[in-house]
Amino acid sequence: MPASIIAITNQKGGVGKTTTAAALLASLSSRGARVLGVDLDPQGSLGFSLGLDIERCTTIYDVFRGAAEPQKAISHSETCDLLASNILLSGAELEFNRPGREFLLKTALSHLEEQYDYIIVDTPPALNLLTVNAYVAADSLIIPMAPEVLSLLGVSQIKETIESVRSYYNPGLRVLGILLNRYSARFNLNREVLEMAGQIAAQLETRVFETKIRGSVSAAEAPAHGLSVVDYAPQSNPARDFEALCDEVAGDRFPAVQKTGGAK
Repeated sequence: MPASIIAITNQKGGVGKTTTAAALLASLSSRGARVLGVDLDPQGSLGFSLGLDIERCTTIYDVFRGAAEPQKAISHSETCDLLASNILLSGAELEFNRPGREFLLKTALSHLEEQYDYIIVDTPPALNLLTVNAYVAADSLIIPMAPEVLSLLGVSQIKETIESVRSYYNPGLRVLGILLNRYSARFNLNREVLEMAGQIAAQLETRVFETKIRGSVSAAEAPAHGLSVVDYAPQSNPARDFEALCDEVAGDRFPAVQKTGGAK
């Protein structure tokens, strides 16, 4: 059975895409799933966040330009396998201008998808060629957003891109849900944004995830230690929330591992 390919996407930066991708990879891996992370952001944050030296490893850019086979480009972190990226990928829009360039990622993953249960793709904060590649290759999307109005605007603008990709390249693409990051029900704005997110979710024929990710200092600290927040601070609020999100996404195939003993 080929991997389920999930792209984490929002054209606005700072909404928690990389944090979400890293946490899902860590949670799925801990449940026994075979997982591959793919970083399509030239900033290389996913690889860095999971402990890779992104300047010294083979990257997805090398695969796209034909300098490396997909299998040979995979790096290994303590969490999972990774196709990393770095700043060289930023020239993709100009460099890869040949016909079929929207299928670069899909072609690369076609050589790997039988080896994994889930492939999680982290996308750049833009609706560009790299994002379109993620949408063409993916089975489904998760759209993280911060509880603020500008983040909502980014989500609403994704709709047109999704519809274009469905029309021309990937008719089966679906949105798994909208994920609220750094959420606190105590604040009026958060509750108002939740209501508006529900309206946008309806337009995208999806839902807002039941799980909301709470904020925590540990989520900001984790990347500096080369770990996802799930591994860095497993008892923190965001780590518990991401485990609940993993239940929503993959709990039927990979239920949470029941931990016995230890402190409550």
